[in-house]
Amino acid sequence: MDLYWEDGFRIRVRADEHSAVVSGNREGLLSLAHHLLRLAEESPGSHIHLDEFNSLETDSAELILEKCL
Repeated sequence: MDLYWEDGFRIRVRADEHSAVVSGNREGLLSLAHHLLRLAEESPGSHIHLDEFNSLETDSAELILEKCL
């Protein structure tokens, strides 16, 4: 699946045993919104895997977005 990224995006994910926080600048949040819209049109089980080596800020927790039934 092709993902569209807004220029200058920044996204960070922090997680602990009780919560997860996804934060980003305007471009980062718009990019995530595009990804979710795209994922909604895919088959169940499709997913997007993001981590600090693939688009997230350094020291971010992994983020997996998955389409279910």
